[in-house]
Amino acid sequence: MISTSPRRRLFGTFALATAVGLWALLGSARAATPVDEEGFRRIGGIEQWVTIHGQDKSKPVLLFLHGGPGSPLSPFAKRIYGDWSRDFVLVQWDQRGAGLSFGRNPEQAGSSLTLERMVADGLELTERLQQQFGPRKVLLMGGSWGSVLGVQMAKLRPDLFAVYVGTAQLVSAQANGAASYKQTLALAEAAGDAGTVSALKAIGPPPHRDPRAFGVLRRAIRAYEAKGSMPAPRDWWQSEARYQSADAQAATEEGEEYSFLQFVGLAGDGILSKIDLPALGPEYLIPMHFIQGELDLLTPLTVTQGFVDSIRAPEKSLTVVPLAGHDPNPALIEAQHRLLLRAAQQMSKEN
Repeated sequence: MISTSPRRRLFGTFALATAVGLWALLGSARAATPVDEEGFRRIGGIEQWVTIHGQDKSKPVLLFLHGGPGSPLSPFAKRIYGDWSRDFVLVQWDQRGAGLSFGRNPEQAGSSLTLERMVADGLELTERLQQQFGPRKVLLMGGSWGSVLGVQMAKLRPDLFAVYVGTAQLVSAQANGAASYKQTLALAEAAGDAGTVSALKAIGPPPHRDPRAFGVLRRAIRAYEAKGSMPAPRDWWQSEARYQSADAQAATEEGEEYSFLQFVGLAGDGILSKIDLPALGPEYLIPMHFIQGELDLLTPLTVTQGFVDSIRAPEKSLTVVPLAGHDPNPALIEAQHRLLLRAAQQMSKEN
């Protein structure tokens, strides 16, 4: 019989435990299965473009809802959000009437977009994602127009989502329009900008019956936000090669024009005029978090703050980002990432 001292037995036990731990760690690393899918999926009766990218398909699924409507993120997603693929399975979706989804369904130009139909599309896509990646809940993030879809999706089907994160939250046509016009006009008057003041007074405050009025206000907003905001890197808006073909660019441009007209309407009677999130009621059953550029003039902070104050949810927060306006910039993207990482960690604890 070979005798072993207590010290040697202890060392042997420690070595074995260490080896088992390292083996488990290595096994876990080997088990990470990436996902890299791009293609059309049948959603709401038509084929719509969806991309899915992640370094580990077991990570939380994050569904992006782009703005516009008609301004898909998919051509720029890898440049802006590519690093997030370490932490999440990233899902980009060209909504009905936008980008490659519009290009696939050109007959849609003769039909109308509705908020209800697009919310239903988003929920159907989420259900498909759960079928593919398992029953775990999805992280939901919407920006600008996408934030309208996001709140309604979270309201209707809280069972599908772990958290909602809204950036540049659009709350209501009336409240956002009035605050946006008032604040932008005040800045132009304070700056002695006679040209902008004249242009804004010519269109008057919302609601507008002329669809061109929205463009006049939007151009003024961009000019004044740019004076104080940190700019986004120029290469963010260089689309990936697959989106640079003549057909893809035509689909994007035509879809953007179509969606814009559907949004504002030919007589101010488009989707925008029907947006009224407070009318949904104050109760939400999932965490509701909001990120707002301090200099945002299109969806002003005052309106977002009022909405956040009015709702009830298991958790809610409003993060105000300095040196940021309505459009994405590095400070906004970093704030989104931090918040979503916290949400993912909370999901891990609960599971």
